[in-house]
Amino acid sequence: MIILGVDPGTRRTGAGLISVDGSRYALLHFEILRLESSLTLPEKLVRIYRSLGEIIRRWRPDVLALENVFYGRDVQALVKIGEARACAMLAAEENGVPVAEYPPARVKESVSGNGRATKEQVQSMVKRLLDLKSLPAADGSDALAVALCHAHCCKTQKLYSDLKSSAAPPLAASGLRQAG
Repeated sequence: MIILGVDPGTRRTGAGLISVDGSRYALLHFEILRLESSLTLPEKLVRIYRSLGEIIRRWRPDVLALENVFYGRDVQALVKIGEARACAMLAAEENGVPVAEYPPARVKESVSGNGRATKEQVQSMVKRLLDLKSLPAADGSDALAVALCHAHCCKTQKLYSDLKSSAAPPLAASGLRQAG
């Protein structure tokens, strides 16, 4: 499975691709799209949309993973992040790639074991999980963390469905009668 994690922003958007094979992860690609402050917001959004569309067409990920917007004090920043997220979703939808969303605390917990982990702790775990030689930049690390979170959640869902399907059949289906 190939997962594209995206950390959207109107100044920098991180995009990280990983491949997952069982319990092994491999970094395929990551980049940070830096958006000049001289650009208008619509120009930035078009760049995000086009850049992510190019990455999707080039790498053909199975899914695009994003963090949900979290509550913050700066409402304008939240709106801009939401607009950048919409560009990522639109690029994915237009290219037939499903989108998965995760709360920030779940991403941190999935990668580091702590839902309140610092950026540095998340970076360190991303480095370890992907066997990188150095720490990735913060925006790249966040994008890779979301991709890793999706990989972990898929494994958990598969384990759960495997357990459900291998459970003992109900008494009525087994031909046994319940005492009563």
